[in-house]
Amino acid sequence: MTALIQDAALALLAPGFAGASVAAVRYRRTAHRRATENAELTKTLQQAQRLADLRDQELQHLARKRLPAMAETLWAGTSHNARQAVHPELFGTVFAQAEEELLQFFGSLTEQASTRAEQAARAAVQSVTRALQALVYEQQRAISSMIERHDDEKVLADAYEIDHACSQLARKAQIVGLLAGAWPGRQRDDTPLLDVVRGGVSRIRDYRRVRITGEPTEYVGSNVVEPVVLAVAELLDNAARNSQPGTAVEVYFVHAHNGVSIIIDDAGIGLTPETRADAQRLLAGKEPVRLTQLRNPPRLGFLGIGVLAERYGFRVSVAQQSDHGGVRAIVHLHRGLFVPAPAPAAPQAQQQAGGSLASSGGSRDTPSAPQNTGPYPVADDGLPMRRRAKRRHGQPPAQPSSQPPTDGGRNLAAFIRGTRAPHLSPTDEENTQ
Repeated sequence: MTALIQDAALALLAPGFAGASVAAVRYRRTAHRRATENAELTKTLQQAQRLADLRDQELQHLARKRLPAMAETLWAGTSHNARQAVHPELFGTVFAQAEEELLQFFGSLTEQASTRAEQAARAAVQSVTRALQALVYEQQRAISSMIERHDDEKVLADAYEIDHACSQLARKAQIVGLLAGAWPGRQRDDTPLLDVVRGGVSRIRDYRRVRITGEPTEYVGSNVVEPVVLAVAELLDNAARNSQPGTAVEVYFVHAHNGVSIIIDDAGIGLTPETRADAQRLLAGKEPVRLTQLRNPPRLGFLGIGVLAERYGFRVSVAQQSDHGGVRAIVHLHRGLFVPAPAPAAPQAQQQAGGSLASSGGSRDTPSAPQNTGPYPVADDGLPMRRRAKRRHGQPPAQPSSQPPTDGGRNLAAFIRGTRAPHLSPTDEENTQ
């Protein structure tokens, strides 16, 4: 409206003056329009330059920070929020959509690579542990055969030392195999809880330092015997290794309404709150174990115990401190893991002796045969010992139990000579002296 009024006023003036004035006004209007356009173009250019700078910064941040962090969290098995951009101004733009597609593709590719690496690692570890276990069992069978042939106390003592080392190696191979997805690999009979704990004692290096108090009467179901033996052995080994060599590792039992707890106390250096929380997390067995994400050095014992506890339904805790300032480990077995005790059966030899005595009408003192319950018979000193079971001709020797020497082989050598004596002639018996 102002421009129209100015044009009308100029039209009423003199023609020469009016022409010059019209030209001036038009120039001013054109200059103003161009200035406005230039301002708008400058503003648009500045906005475009700002967006370009933001995209450059976002690309740098994506390449240097977000993608490496995303890869690290994916390899670690944790979630990562890769959707939030650095600059909110980029939300909803084509650039942001393309970036989201790139992140999804990268995440999928990283996850596939992690899965393939884990599968390859598990396959390799399972193959190695199976071969290692086969070699260990073959060596133990050779040791068992050697013990069957010899009765010299020095030979037996050395053989038991080798057998004890083999049992520890087999235990470590079992734990590593468990982390790779394998099974414990041994099926036991229903076994007294005390023998299960003694079986764990027999598989550690410092077995002489373990002191067991109490005699529980419960029987552990066959499918849980080997897992509990492995868990107890790992806890005992950890307790012995992290305490002074001269101190004892105490084991006792606590009966509760819902089951029985195996308490393991050591006098070691204990655990810091952070280490205790981390150990408790591993023992819970709730997180999936990935071989490609193990720490250096890996805590294979706690990881293996967690796998066993989650798989077989018992609980393991190191949340408490022992009375000696060390670690108190608790293995709780609920009632569902126990089975009724088998009915006692009279030995066949006693039945035959009783029948002959009854028929003759006489009586004499007959020593009762010891009762061997479960796969871990007990020696005079309270530790598990190897059975020397008779076998038929052509039958392969039984799998040797993992029991270290307790008497240097002297008692066992005397026992072997005593069992052979009734079958030897006087000359042969003199040669064995």
